[in-house]
Amino acid sequence: MQKLDLVRENLYLGDICAAAEILKNGSAEISHLLTVFHCPSISVFEEWRNVKLDSKQIKEMYVGDDDQDDSLQGKEFATESALPSGNLLYSLEHTGKDLKFTRMVVFAYDQEWENLLDLFDICLDFIDAGRKEKGVLVHCFAGQSRSASMVIAYLMRTEKLSREEALASLRQSAQASPNLGFLKQLDLFERMNFKVDRSSAIYKYFRLKALGYLYSKDKKFDRLKLRADPDVSNDESSGGSTYHCKKCRRILLFQEHVIDHTPGEADSEFDDMFKNMIGDVHNKNPGDQNQCTSIFVEPINWMNTVEDVVSEGKLLCPTCKAKVGSFDWSGSYCSCGSKIVPAFQLQMGRVDVITVKDDVKKRKKNKHDKKII
Repeated sequence: MQKLDLVRENLYLGDICAAAEILKNGSAEISHLLTVFHCPSISVFEEWRNVKLDSKQIKEMYVGDDDQDDSLQGKEFATESALPSGNLLYSLEHTGKDLKFTRMVVFAYDQEWENLLDLFDICLDFIDAGRKEKGVLVHCFAGQSRSASMVIAYLMRTEKLSREEALASLRQSAQASPNLGFLKQLDLFERMNFKVDRSSAIYKYFRLKALGYLYSKDKKFDRLKLRADPDVSNDESSGGSTYHCKKCRRILLFQEHVIDHTPGEADSEFDDMFKNMIGDVHNKNPGDQNQCTSIFVEPINWMNTVEDVVSEGKLLCPTCKAKVGSFDWSGSYCSCGSKIVPAFQLQMGRVDVITVKDDVKKRKKNKHDKKII
């Protein structure tokens, strides 16, 4: 028996049976379908529902493609998001009876570790477009977890509802049971004010945990996930301090690359999503000092020692090769007792922290000196 529920005007939530029926027989109410599923091919309807459908591809986009539209920004999206580079981002096609339906597919399993958050912007924009034209059906397999999470995110954004309010509202018209990982991501979406703010501290923390989980699965590191090297890029600090190698004064990172932590507390923020990441923390003796003697940061492009299969190692200044810290995919303790997993850790005794005002003066002086030379 198919599941098809009207959630809002021109917005439907359903399962694979409802989607197959609509694509096969047509619909006076629906013109767009958003499929959130682990099989992007149109053949899924033949395999699961014995419904054979024609399709005509419009576009297929992968994470990191150079020709992405302005809202995704190609390799910048790959670098800033937590989605693996090279993975299917979405496919778009005309399909169904007389090829009258526009169908978008995003790849996702119904697993607590699955990253739906980075798909929200793409999917919510598609839902908007479908509602304006005629009507849109959002579906997965059972219509209760993956697709329900997308609809909840849509209600949160358009009606400024909390996650709890949006879920309760959806349940008035449809069954919805997102898994714990999806609920956590919806909570994060709410904390970011109903947008995926990749510059926010909480998103960076989510991204770090997601990268650690991806590494734990196949011991391969996606180098597109490394942040741009601030010493060689044209990027300017958005505020705060800059961190320099104490020995040669090279810029290593900006304040926005720092992953904040609460002294003495474990990082359990996303434990519902990323369980059993990589064994035990190697330095098993947590510190008990009142002051942190190190900082934890995002992985940055100068960290050449971060390679496939290598689970831990030193972080060296790329200019003078002095040791400035260490990395460990299993995590590491700070001197304050906090545990961060995974850990890209710089020792404060090996770096100099310069305020933005002082750093701007120094950089202007360096530019002036170079012109004179």
